[in-house]
Amino acid sequence: MSNSDEPFRIVLIIGAVLLFPAGIYYRFKSQSTGEALDRRQEGLGILLTLRPIALAGMIGLITFMANPSAMAWSSLPLPDSLRWAGVGIGIAGGALLLWTFNTLGPNLTDTVVTRKTHTLVTRGPYRWVRHPFYDSGALCILANSLVASNWFLLLTGLLALLLLVVRTHKEEENLLKRFGDDYRTYMERTGRFWPKSGS
Repeated sequence: MSNSDEPFRIVLIIGAVLLFPAGIYYRFKSQSTGEALDRRQEGLGILLTLRPIALAGMIGLITFMANPSAMAWSSLPLPDSLRWAGVGIGIAGGALLLWTFNTLGPNLTDTVVTRKTHTLVTRGPYRWVRHPFYDSGALCILANSLVASNWFLLLTGLLALLLLVVRTHKEEENLLKRFGDDYRTYMERTGRFWPKSGS
């Protein structure tokens, strides 16, 4: 491990210690209904690729945090200034992620299926965009890739994000079926991933 990697490794560990427990807490809390979710609605292509790719990226990130030299095969020659900029992006992404977790509450799922008790959430970050989770994910992927100075983390993160974007169409179909005109009106005033001008 080079000395230049050590502060960035520590930063990523701190981020993981702050965010992973919150993610586990909100995920566990959302499972309290015990309702089984049919992930097959995502489609076979998404079902077979999304989670393995995300897992590969997660393993790469954990490997870097444990021993950066083990990920040297996919390192990028980035200046420290750009890596520190990644820290700032990560703080923004982490804050948005926590805000989204807290706002979504028991409606949280890891698939396109809505729970029987699902409610239409239009407050918090959902006031401006319909999928702030994906926005926070994009920020965190970029941040981790810059901080670790690693193209493998960027590649796996972008592939997973692309699959999530593709999956969004099915997710919104389900929400339209569930909430009808209320969701259609919500779609008209908000952007999918980026706020609409004037909203």
